[in-house]
Amino acid sequence: MHNERHVSLFRNGRSQAIRIPRDFELEGTEAIIRKEGDKLIIEPVKKKSLKELLPVLPTLDEDFPEVADPVVEPDDIF
Repeated sequence: MHNERHVSLFRNGRSQAIRIPRDFELEGTEAIIRKEGDKLIIEPVKKKSLKELLPVLPTLDEDFPEVADPVVEPDDIF
């Protein structure tokens, strides 16, 4: 794979778009784009695992009510 290609820029409504060659395709359906000087950097959005997400979620400050959890007797199936 080459690490440089000429690509087409075009208008899509009021936005400028770029055709990304197949060998430069990103995984997923979303990307982050940022500008550094006159360069554009495009990176795929990596989905966080639940293990990574839980520590950054806000904690809940409310108490949950008690839930009745009666033991269910098994049915006589014979």
